[in-house]
Amino acid sequence: MSEFSKALSVSSSALRAQATRLRHVAENISNADTPGYRRKTVPFQTTTEIDGPSGLVTTGRVHLDRSDLTAIYDPSHPMADETGHYQGSNVDLMIEIADAREAQRSYEANMKMFDQARQMSSSLLDLLRK
Repeated sequence: MSEFSKALSVSSSALRAQATRLRHVAENISNADTPGYRRKTVPFQTTTEIDGPSGLVTTGRVHLDRSDLTAIYDPSHPMADETGHYQGSNVDLMIEIADAREAQRSYEANMKMFDQARQMSSSLLDLLRK
């Protein structure tokens, strides 16, 4: 496997991982007002394939954030207990927006790396044709 294809494999695996992360961030944001919803996080892992590129990025199993759910006071809510409280979600929109921005920046950086390796490969082929 050439170094160019290894670089393309590593950057494309990172692109897939960041896309997965961004999907879970979007799920968290869309369920921020859902009672009892727990924030989802996805860890990244690097893998090494035999005779393949090292540093491939994969996503691990989705984890649920076990921090306390917020208690919301609304006696008219159907899920309210005798004190008038029900459990909201543990999604913090500021954290989700920061995670989305970080995933976006990482995605853009990996896209530039992918594009640079593709351009270098194309330039090398043009040189070899001459």
